[in-house]
Amino acid sequence: MSDLSKSPGRLTFQRDCYIKRAQEEGRSLTDPNVVAMLKYYQDIFIEVEKRETDTNWRIHNMEHDLRTADWILAKVRNSDTYAQNLYAAMCNNDFQQHQVWPIIKGEIWTCSWRYAGGIIADMRESGDYIDWYCSGIGGGLGNGDDDGSKDYVSESVVTDEIREDLRKLGWVVLPEKEQGI
Repeated sequence: MSDLSKSPGRLTFQRDCYIKRAQEEGRSLTDPNVVAMLKYYQDIFIEVEKRETDTNWRIHNMEHDLRTADWILAKVRNSDTYAQNLYAAMCNNDFQQHQVWPIIKGEIWTCSWRYAGGIIADMRESGDYIDWYCSGIGGGLGNGDDDGSKDYVSESVVTDEIREDLRKLGWVVLPEKEQGI
């Protein structure tokens, strides 16, 4: 297991877009409203850092398991297709740790599309959520595979390789009928 993989660019996309927009509107970075908004983005960063150092955050948390498993980190870093397929699997699916207590208690792990994109950015140690967000939507509508040549899959699709790797990591994708139990 490695340390928690992190992207230096995580949580910067929205902040950077805000700064650009403020500058385009001729507002100074010392404008009180701009300063307040930048403080808001900084507070989010601080809160995430604080949460991720809490040992309780690691318990029954697929994100932690993904971001610390050297073998799966290597796969994500070495293949855009694998990274996108893992992102897509995290979208619109519920996961459960394959252990007795999480199953009995009905504990699940799930995340939003944006959050899934951020996890991939952290795993690759590069970029932010926007680099993966909507990457399963082709035809120029999303972030991804316009012509199908990259083997990207739609959000919520779980490939056999991803399903097997998550199982090796100790997690299962819950079938739709079991979600919400």
